[in-house]
Amino acid sequence: MEKNIIRLSRFLSYVLRHAPEEIGLELGEGGWVSTSDLIAKAGTHGQRLTTEILAEIVATNDKKRFTLSPDGMRIRAAQGHSVTVDLDLAPMAPPDLLYHGTAAKVLDRILAEGLKPQSRRHVHLSLDMETAHKVGMRHGKPVILIVAADHMHRDGVHFYRADNGVWLTSHVAPHYLTVKG
Repeated sequence: MEKNIIRLSRFLSYVLRHAPEEIGLELGEGGWVSTSDLIAKAGTHGQRLTTEILAEIVATNDKKRFTLSPDGMRIRAAQGHSVTVDLDLAPMAPPDLLYHGTAAKVLDRILAEGLKPQSRRHVHLSLDMETAHKVGMRHGKPVILIVAADHMHRDGVHFYRADNGVWLTSHVAPHYLTVKG
């Protein structure tokens, strides 16, 4: 069953973050979709979902990628979208420092251009170095960047905190970055 949950979690990430149209879904306000619509449309595309399976995926996803509405009638991806969506997150003051894990092979480019969202809507930042290190490992030899988030915020840059605790911003200019030594 665990392998099936992982496979379905990946399917949900793809559909809710990148390609809802692939199964005939349209993300509503805040990126929400009806769980019943998701279950029905996933079923027509060979993916067997139930409300119980959705609840298990939300509860057990290690990165807390998904959020169920309090009544369980709607679901959304917490962050990581490549499609245009307004998650309706209020700007917040970030902690003094945040962290970003990346691969050593792209470090020179980042130090020249800063952190950009690439194919996503936002740059993703972590609260701790351990999480940033894990993210960096997915891309090759990891490097951790320290982000002067409080300084950025005082300079007028907006920050948002996703449902899963990931901090989001539009861009991090190079002068706010320090490579962890």
